[in-house]
Amino acid sequence: MLVLASLTQPLAAQESGALMARGIAASAALDPRAAATDFEAILARDSLNAEANWRASLALVDIGKQTPDNVKSPVRDSLYRLADRYARRAIRLAPNHADAHFTLAMAAGMTALTVGIHQQVHYAIEVREEALRALQLDPTHDGAMHVIGRWHAEIKRVSGFELFFAKKFLGGQVFDEASWPEAVHWLEAAVRGRPDFIFHRIDLALIYADLKRYVDARAQVDVIPTLPTQDVLDPVYRADAAALKARIANKRDGN
Repeated sequence: MLVLASLTQPLAAQESGALMARGIAASAALDPRAAATDFEAILARDSLNAEANWRASLALVDIGKQTPDNVKSPVRDSLYRLADRYARRAIRLAPNHADAHFTLAMAAGMTALTVGIHQQVHYAIEVREEALRALQLDPTHDGAMHVIGRWHAEIKRVSGFELFFAKKFLGGQVFDEASWPEAVHWLEAAVRGRPDFIFHRIDLALIYADLKRYVDARAQVDVIPTLPTQDVLDPVYRADAAALKARIANKRDGN
């Protein structure tokens, strides 16, 4: 029996390694369903594999986000909740891994779309904390930079009454720290860190448009058609960029 165990354990490790490589390749090929299948196959055998947990979480987020937020979808919402659980497990297993914290920031942000207002505030606070932790561990993490920049922008876009309610009654005092300069700073940093990633560019362009910096916004959307497809939603982001370009075509800065 000991001999059999010694033979099967390396084989299992080799199989897990092959599944991991195949899942990573599927993610790169923008096939999150295949990627999730491979990562979850690893977890079925070894639920304590930290990398499989955070990679499975990201794959599930990529599947879920293909259903628009304004469409009621219990299936999508359950994917986000499962992604959230995988990400939390990854952090318990690898508390000093930047990608694990970034993944929880992503999963928590998506899960927030499925819950009530009180929990949304809790998740919004957690998104910021997890992205900041990822940046502490890896100051070059462009994904975490994007999350922080978008956090600032989304809070600033909330109506005055809703923001007052969240801060006054739901424990969202940290929202006082949100600012447009921080939104710009972090999205510009994300673009510098990964200049060929459409998602960084479109969110930065939208922030510039909010600030009536239309020349800068146009500079971002003009480059998007030249960039490679690297995200399952890149066709949507390309369409968003085209729509934004048309909307601000004749606008001057500050007007």
